[in-house]
Amino acid sequence: MSLTVKKFKEKYSVAERIHSVDTIKRRHPNKVPIIMERYHAEKHLPILDRCKFLVPDYLTVAELVKIISNIIRRRLQLHPSQTFFLLVNERNIASGSMTIGQLYQQEQDLDGFLYIVFASQDVFGH
Repeated sequence: MSLTVKKFKEKYSVAERIHSVDTIKRRHPNKVPIIMERYHAEKHLPILDRCKFLVPDYLTVAELVKIISNIIRRRLQLHPSQTFFLLVNERNIASGSMTIGQLYQQEQDLDGFLYIVFASQDVFGH
């Protein structure tokens, strides 16, 4: 049995992902469809039990980080000496003052989802 977990893009075809986003946008026009997964090189944080989130487009990136921080600290039992960060498309850290709607317009994938990964880092002084 393999311990490798397939990423969202590996589980679903492009057509399935596009159809899913179309359905989401019809039902929830003011929400952004986000796929949040563990960074591929992350060794300490476990995988979330779900990866698909709908976030209000008016929420700022800083507010999302705070919400996700609470979820990750509660669900993933993050050690106090660790911090975590979010990367958009596995490469960018977004400005905290930007709204999720603005981030989505700039960074959405061709399938219509916004892909964000999370990773941990040891905090200095611990």
